[in-house]
This record gives sequence, C-alpha cells and structure tokens, in this order.
Amino acid sequence: MTNPDFSRTLSLLRQEKGISQRQAAKALGISQALLSHYENGAREPGLVFVGKACDFYNVSADFLLGRTLSRDGTTILDADSLYDVSDERDNVLRGSVLATLSKKLVVNSVGLLFDLLSQLGNKSAIRAAANYLSATIYILFRHLHRASPNRDEDIFNVPDQWFVAGLPRADLIMSESEYVQALASPGKTARFPAMDHAAMKEAYPGTYQSLLQIVHTCGERLNGEMSAHTEHTK
Repeated sequence: MTNPDFSRTLSLLRQEKGISQRQAAKALGISQALLSHYENGAREPGLVFVGKACDFYNVSADFLLGRTLSRDGTTILDADSLYDVSDERDNVLRGSVLATLSKKLVVNSVGLLFDLLSQLGNKSAIRAAANYLSATIYILFRHLHRASPNRDEDIFNVPDQWFVAGLPRADLIMSESEYVQALASPGKTARFPAMDHAAMKEAYPGTYQSLLQIVHTCGERLNGEMSAHTEHTK
C-alpha cells in the first residue's frame, strides 16, 4: 500500500487543476484505471511516474510524498528555526486585549495538544491534527480575506467557487476521520501519556489552564446551543 499522503495529495492536485482523471491520465501517459489506483492508494507508483506527476503539477517530490508542506520542496531542518509567536512577551495584538487573550488560549492549547501527540509518537495522528488545524485557519483567514474590499485572490490556489462550495470543510471532515483512525491504532509500542486532571496540571502548570478554559467555554456554548435547539423544537 502506498503512502496515504501521496495518494491524497495526488488526487487533490488534480482536483485543484480542475481536470478529470481521464485528462490527467492522458497527460501523464498512463491509463485512467491506473491513475485511479494511485489516487485511492491501491497501487504504488514507480519513480518515473512520480517525476512526471511533479512536472505536470509543478510541485516537488518531497511535497508530493508528504515530506514537506512547501510545494517547492523547501524543508524545515530545525524546528527551532521557525518563528514562535509564543516567545513574544507582553505582546498585545494591535492594542486588542481580547485578541491577545484569545491568541494565548489557542496557542497554549495547541502547543499542549502537540506535546501530548509527540509523546504518543503517532506521526499519522500528528499529521492529521496539523491538517485539521491548518484547514480551520485557512477557512477563517479566507473568509476574512473575502470580506476585505482590497483583497488579492492571487495568493490562493484553490478556486473561489470551490471554497464557497465547501471543499475546505470537506477536508476538515477527512482530516478528523484520519485523526480518529490514527488514534484507534497507535501501534504496539505507543504509550498514551497520563491525561487525568492531576497529571495534566503537574505536567503543564502553565498551558493546561488555557486548555481548561477552552474546554469549559466550548462546552458551555455547545450545551447552550443544544438546549436552545431542544426548547425550540418542543
């Protein structure tokens, strides 16, 4: 079975290009049936096909194989080289206390989540979680961008009509499904970190409070929405 990242990326690149499997297969010099096998992960392609696909979709092999998020193949060799906004102390976003508080809650909670996933050592779960959160940020930013009177659509490579039709939300559902599946089969050597209240409070004395705040606030909102819906349907 081929790398699931490869098959999924191959399919998404074709859809992004707006062409059918038949058209892509013809351009790549293979049958539509074989391309279908590659896109659903039933068959593993050879290096010749990978090279042709990279040229056709104008991406690097590392991107196609899921080894980097950059289409040109740029890789991050050291996580420490990434800019970390959490290093900014007392940084109020453009004078907005609400924005700063919201940012800290989310950044702290996401950091805690990925630390737990790293302890589990489940790369598939980490990748799926990253895809889910990235898609969420993409959706929120693009809605904000679309509302701007001086927006520049050239920065997006997904057609606007696909965005409006819900393609990113479909990706969210797929990423969540992959996340759940990855956690259901973590591997024989995987050991889940302790996640009871006492253990979490001790292991994450700073960031755990942020996660608790999100869990509580989200829970209150969800329960309130359900109660309102139930009352409305009586």
